Amino acid sequence: MFAYIARRILATIPVVLLVALFVFSLLYLAPGDPAAIIAGDQATPADVDRIRESLGLDRPFLVRFFDWFWHVLTGDLGVSIFTNLPVSHMIAQRIEPTVSLMLLTLTLSLSFAIPMGVIAAWKHGTWIDRGVMMTAVFGFSTPSFVVGYLLAYVFALYLDWLPVQGFTSISVGVIPFLRNLILPATALGLVFMALIARITRATMLDVLSQDYVRTAKAKGVGQRGVLFVHALKNAAVPIVTIVGIGFATLISGAIVTESVFAIPGLGRLTVDAILRRDYPVIQGVVLMFSFVYVLVNLGVDLLYTVFDPRIRY
Repeated sequence: MFAYIARRILATIPVVLLVALFVFSLLYLAPGDPAAIIAGDQATPADVDRIRESLGLDRPFLVRFFDWFWHVLTGDLGVSIFTNLPVSHMIAQRIEPTVSLMLLTLTLSLSFAIPMGVIAAWKHGTWIDRGVMMTAVFGFSTPSFVVGYLLAYVFALYLDWLPVQGFTSISVGVIPFLRNLILPATALGLVFMALIARITRATMLDVLSQDYVRTAKAKGVGQRGVLFVHALKNAAVPIVTIVGIGFATLISGAIVTESVFAIPGLGRLTVDAILRRDYPVIQGVVLMFSFVYVLVNLGVDLLYTVFDPRIRY
C-alpha cells in the first residue's frame, strides 16, 4: 500500500512541472508583445522597455522559468502589475468564496446525483428512470450561466426569497452563508449533478446484473442493502473517476457563476485579470487551480484502493 501511494505521488511531479511550464508560457503564448499591450497605446518606447524589464522579458526563457518556478516553490507568485500587491495575498483574499462555493456545489451534487442514479437503475425502464435521465440531459446541455440567470430571476427578483448577488462568510452565520450561496451552487452543480447521475445509473445497471447481487437477494438481503451496500460499493470506482474528471468542469464553471452572481472569489479575480492583462495574477490563479486539479486526481487514484483493494499498480 505504501509503495503504491509513493508511486502515485512521484508520478505527479512531472505533471506539476509540465503544468508550471505551460502556465509560465501563457505570457508568451498570448498574441502581441505583452509589454506593449500592458503599456498601452500612448506609451513611449522607454515605457515599453521598462515594463519588459520588470516582467523579465529581456532574459532567456529558461532562466526566467526556473527563477519564476523557484519563487513559486517558496510561495512567491509575483506581484500584480496594476495593484502592485503580491499575487499570493490577492488569492488569499478571494479564496474563501470560491472554496465555499465549490464545496457546497460538490456536496449538493453528490447528495442528489448518486441517489438519483441508483434509483434510476433500480427502476430501469419505468417513468422514474426516464424522468431522471431527462433531468440529467437537461442539466448537462444547459450552460450554468443560463441556469444562474433563471434562478436569480425566479427566486431573487420575482419571489424575493434569496439575495441575487454577493457573499457572506460562514463566520457571520450559517443561514446567511447558505442564503447567498444556494443559488450559485445550484446553478453550478446542475451540470456536475447530471454527469454523476448518468454514470451512476450506467454503472449500477451493470453491477445489478452480476451474480453476487442475485445471491444477496436470494439470501434475503433487503433492497436497500442490495442497492447501497453490495451494488453501490462495487460501482464506486467509475463514479469516483467521473467526480475527479468533472472537477475541471466545476473549476471552469465557478469562474462564470461568480461573474453572474457577483461573488468576489477567484473567478472574478481571474476575469478582471484577463481583461486588464495582469499576467502575474493570471499565472498565479491558473497555477493554483491546476495544482488543485492534480491533487484531486491524486486523491481519486488513492481512493481506488479503498473501494477496490485489488487495484495496485
